[in-house]
Amino acid sequence: MAGHSQFKNIMHRKGAQDAKRAKIFTKLIRELTTAARTGLPDPAANPRLRAAVVAARQANMSKDTVERAIKRGAGAGEAENYVEVRYEGYGAGGIAVIVEALTDNRNRTASDVRSAFTKHGGSLGETGSVSFMFDRVGQIAYAADKATPEAMFEAALEAGADDCHSDAEGHEVTAAPDAFIAVREALEKRFGDPQSAKVIWRPHNTVPVDEERAATLLKMLEVLEDSDDVQNVYANFEIADEIMQKLSA
Repeated sequence: MAGHSQFKNIMHRKGAQDAKRAKIFTKLIRELTTAARTGLPDPAANPRLRAAVVAARQANMSKDTVERAIKRGAGAGEAENYVEVRYEGYGAGGIAVIVEALTDNRNRTASDVRSAFTKHGGSLGETGSVSFMFDRVGQIAYAADKATPEAMFEAALEAGADDCHSDAEGHEVTAAPDAFIAVREALEKRFGDPQSAKVIWRPHNTVPVDEERAATLLKMLEVLEDSDDVQNVYANFEIADEIMQKLSA
């Protein structure tokens, strides 16, 4: 299990998809509202908003809920003014961790994030303290049945992507941040909406973690993911399948 998988395996392992539905919706609504406020409220003219709408659709959020969030962001009624904040630090075993948040209270969020680090053997650092170990890349994911590996690879390169990896689970296209929007739009015209499309932090290398540190690290990451303020968490760890199976038992 690689750290930059965004811990989907953790959620499946705990069977927590349904229990976390409300939290997932809270995060999506914040992103919809912020995207609409910082750009045009029209998804067709606002790439960030369009990506948020696609993510909401993937999470089975109702059309009415999506539209209300967009309207709030566009100034229709009262809406919180969320700001984007990034935190960086080290988890158990010296694993580098980047936390992205949308918050209406910087002090609360900073306190919660710091607490998650310190209570699980980590330490919060300054901005820039670990991000040099990551690349900022655009990532676009499609289901395996959307295209053959050859067709997706050819379309991705024609659109200006840097790489395309395909396997039984699907296709992952990566592009430089400044080419991300153009690549995504080209692929959408050919293959429809992607499963996800966002600019992420991808580690240069991953660090193997033993069972003891893995248990502590995963607890910290789960605490961070449980925060309504936290939107994304990235880390440069790798956990062997046999260790994940033992921790899942």
